[in-house]
Amino acid sequence: MAQSFRVTCLGCGQANRVPSEKLASGPKCGTCGDKLVSGKVTEIDAGILAKAEKDDLPLLVDFWAPWCGPCRQMAPQFQTAAGMLAPHVRLAKLNTQVNPQATQRYRIQGIPSFILFAKGREVARAAGARPASALVEFVRSKLPAMA
Repeated sequence: MAQSFRVTCLGCGQANRVPSEKLASGPKCGTCGDKLVSGKVTEIDAGILAKAEKDDLPLLVDFWAPWCGPCRQMAPQFQTAAGMLAPHVRLAKLNTQVNPQATQRYRIQGIPSFILFAKGREVARAAGARPASALVEFVRSKLPAMA
């Protein structure tokens, strides 16, 4: 029997079940129709993150703010990493200025900060701007199945 993944839609927050063999073919949310695995970075809020952090499919979140120069410089690198890690890992951004409660909940002490979630728990975190290749290596080193 094929393995399936719990994948939260980063658009509407609805949980979906996706067979592993369908991850690479652009599965869509059963509720809103958004792509569940797109290879692109998705802007999310604290409510969506609280649901998506429990997913079976790993999620790397960039905690950032619009006034942060290194965060803005990091954005294209983060987008490049999203394409390199899809369909095995999704990438999302959370604006700490708009979601200050998330800064406290996830104990963010500086930005940009990255937290990698897998199977309902925080697997690893890192801080500071870095190239896409370093982000990909960070994720692969923390997820043995991807190494």
